[in-house]
Amino acid sequence: MSATPARFTADWLALREDFDRQARDTAEPPLDLRAFARRLCRNDEPLQVLDLACGSGANLRYLAPRLGGRQRWTLVDHDPDLLAAVPVALAHWAAAHGFFFERCAGALRIAGTGWRADIETLQVDLAHSLDACPLASAALVTASALLDLVSGAWIEQLLVRAGAAGAALLFALSVDGRHDWQPALPGDSEVARLFAAHQSRDKGFGPALGPLAATFTAERLAAGGWHCVRSQADWRIDADEGASDIDMLRTMIEGIAAAAFEQAPRERDSIQAWKQLRIASLAHGRLVVGHQDLFATPPEAASHTPSTR
Repeated sequence: MSATPARFTADWLALREDFDRQARDTAEPPLDLRAFARRLCRNDEPLQVLDLACGSGANLRYLAPRLGGRQRWTLVDHDPDLLAAVPVALAHWAAAHGFFFERCAGALRIAGTGWRADIETLQVDLAHSLDACPLASAALVTASALLDLVSGAWIEQLLVRAGAAGAALLFALSVDGRHDWQPALPGDSEVARLFAAHQSRDKGFGPALGPLAATFTAERLAAGGWHCVRSQADWRIDADEGASDIDMLRTMIEGIAAAAFEQAPRERDSIQAWKQLRIASLAHGRLVVGHQDLFATPPEAASHTPSTR
């Protein structure tokens, strides 16, 4: 029996969205997303985008203005509460940025200067029902913060289906295991080891790849003849930047400690000591969390290889 699929609260997704955006904006090497999208459009039709594990739509909010042109998105998630939050989240985002937004007959449309996205949502258990996703019609399959939760077998299944569809792939923000705390404190290495082990537990898709996800996926892409660009897109959290960074640092400390304790209950005292030290240094704390982005096109689409700026 597989584990229950990982669930993430709307509050957590909202907290991390700005850090995700900043990481993607400063990724190295950067990707020319607008040129990438132009290459993917088929016969002047809207760019067909399939967003897996979409949450409340943060990946769309990042990508749609940067891809440009006409787009048609299918947002897929297993969590009905997050899917129900998509229209409200998009409406608030549109209002904040001066974008056009409308909701009509169960579909959504949002538009800005030089781009327009028509959006539908679809509830699918991605762990067990990947075939229920409209992969065959997708020109771009994308996901943010998903690969580290899934198994190698699941990734291989997705690559087969995406390759058969001739779809490009854009996987953002997969953790790679790097945690650089400042100031360094006793217990950092041991807690990081326990946390990494916890990330590799079953999150509903089989044994998770955790910090190995980006490397595993890149290797499988290369073996299959895909053309791949790999970028480093790190979170940079600094208490000196203000309240949201302090909130994120606290959330990270508490979450890492909880996962470490779940992984090694007998280490409770040492984990608690680490947590107390980290909280005590919160006002001047900094943390870099390593993430990787992957951009790939299938072998028969060599002319569509992602370009960097």
